[in-house]
Formats: sequence, C-alpha cells, structure tokens
Amino acid sequence: MTSQKRRILLFTGEGKGKTTAALGMALRACGHGMRVRIIQFIKADPTTGEAAAVSHLPGVELIQTGLGFVPPESSAEYSRHRQAAERGLLLAEEAVLSDQYDLIVLDEICNAIALHLLTEEKVISVVRQAGSCRTIVLTGRDAPESLLSLADTVTIMTCFKHAMTAGRPSEKGVEY
Repeated sequence: MTSQKRRILLFTGEGKGKTTAALGMALRACGHGMRVRIIQFIKADPTTGEAAAVSHLPGVELIQTGLGFVPPESSAEYSRHRQAAERGLLLAEEAVLSDQYDLIVLDEICNAIALHLLTEEKVISVVRQAGSCRTIVLTGRDAPESLLSLADTVTIMTCFKHAMTAGRPSEKGVEY
C-alpha cells in the first residue's frame, strides 16, 4: 500500500473555468462521501448558482469571506477587504489543522495575493500545515511563482474566445 501525502492543485490563468474546475472537484469529493470546505476570498454574492447548489450537498460548506470588487490600496475601504481576506486565511488554517476536511478549496486566493490582501508567505505557511491525506485547491489569476512551484498539479486556463468579449452579457448558470 502506498502512503498518501498532501496534494496541492492550482488553477490559474486569464481564462474562465478556475472556480468551476475547483467546484467540480468538490462535487466529485462529495460523491465519495468526503468533507469539503470552500473559502471564497473575493466573491461576496450568496445568490450565485454555486452557493445555492452547495447548500444541497452534504458535507460541503462554502464560506464567502470576500467583499466583492477590491478597491485600490489608497481607498479607505481597502483595509476592510484586507481584513476579510485575513479572516478567510484564518478559516483556511483552521480547516487544514482540524482533520475535519478531505478537500479544501481556497478560491481566488491568488487574486488576494496579487491585490496585496494577503502575503505569499502567509498563504504558503497555511498550505504547508496541511497534513497527509488532504487535498488543497488554490485558484485565481496571477498565481505567484512560489505557488506554481509548491503545487503538485498546475493548470493554466487560457481564454481562446469568449462570448462576453463579443458583447454577450453574462448568463445565470453559465458565468454565475
């Protein structure tokens, strides 16, 4: 028998599908009776399709710590977004240390790093605390080199063509 060890997957890039891929993994894990925690570091809309769907999945919890669109660092509101991201990272640390979850998704955590809401060092420290038999999925644009190196599997999403760039509005069930 081979021993399992922590596994880290990273979905990054400018293309669509990073969160969708992570949610697909959460759905698969749920189907196998695994426990899942999803933390969304930027998103703040509890009416999205994924939030509604997850509420019907046993053993899967979704926590939105984000506050939505992140203003410039010079904005008075920026510190609230930083505090929200730090709260999300504390919840992530709690999850990796708890032995309660088999899969932990840190959605848009790369965006939080790129927007200086969190430091690479703090994120890496939390991820490295995960014990064996844990899978951690990181998503978001602009993944730093340190996370690309740390991850066991990296997928870079590339947008070849997208209906929204041609003027088609986002659609319920497709983009949200």
